[in-house]
Formats: sequence, structure tokens, C-alpha cells
Amino acid sequence: MSGPRFLDDALFDEVAAKAAANPRRRQNHNFHDLAEPCHRLLNALQPDSYIPPHCHRHPDKAESLLVVKGALGLLIFSETGELLATRELRVGGECIGVDLPPGTFHAILALEPDSVMFEAKAGPFLPLAEDERGQWAPREGEPGAVEYLAWMRSQFPA
Repeated sequence: MSGPRFLDDALFDEVAAKAAANPRRRQNHNFHDLAEPCHRLLNALQPDSYIPPHCHRHPDKAESLLVVKGALGLLIFSETGELLATRELRVGGECIGVDLPPGTFHAILALEPDSVMFEAKAGPFLPLAEDERGQWAPREGEPGAVEYLAWMRSQFPA
């Protein structure tokens, strides 16, 4: 086991810079080994990164998200794609995070450049199954993804 690893501005800036250079405009920084039962990571997002609506159905795949830099927009959807709720998650704001139960369809987008969240959920990593993808929304890189991201962003007027 290595020594303490500090979650500080230097690390947040480093991960955000990697996200800005990444073609997907986001970057993970894992604190866990893949075999560990609890996955803990930073996820840095730029405003033009598109994370399609999805859920994690497995009963032990609840996930907790806390914003540690910047601001994120959270969208909660029904199984059929109806927008049920939105919430701004912001450092220093009235809400800094969310605990999502398994099976909750959601999407996250950066409302500010260099936004970073801390995420915790049970391991191991499992790729999304087909029924965990929001079938009403385009996948990353598909036609319509840029427009869908713009629609999601429009749910968070400045």
C-alpha cells in the first residue's frame, strides 16, 4: 500500500489539464486498483464532454459523486427518457453532490471548464450493458450527440 494521496488543487489542476488535452474532454484519476471492492476516483470534465444518459442496474452499483472543483449539471431521467429532475452541483453551492441508487438513469455535464468530481462506487468495473444505456439518447460520437449535449446544457440556464 502506498502512502497518503492528497486531493488538492495541484492534483485537480493536473487531472483537469489532462481532460482538456483528451479528445473525449474528460479524464479519470483512479485511487484504487481494479481488483479493489471500492472504486474511488476523480473525474475531470470539460464543458464539451458528452456523457450519455445511463444507469448502473446491479444492486451494489450505487454511486456517490461530490464536486471538488467547478460545477456540474446532473440530469435524472425515467426509463423512457423523460427528464425528471435537474440539479446543479457546485463547490460552495447549496448542493455539492449526489448519491445515486442503482438503476437511476442520469447524465452529468460540466457547467464550467476544468470541473472535477470525486466518485465512489463498488468495483469491479463493468462495462454498461445495453439496458443500462439511455436508448432515447445518442451514444458518444454518434450523429445528434452534439445537439443532445446542447439540449442537456439548456436545462441549466446561466
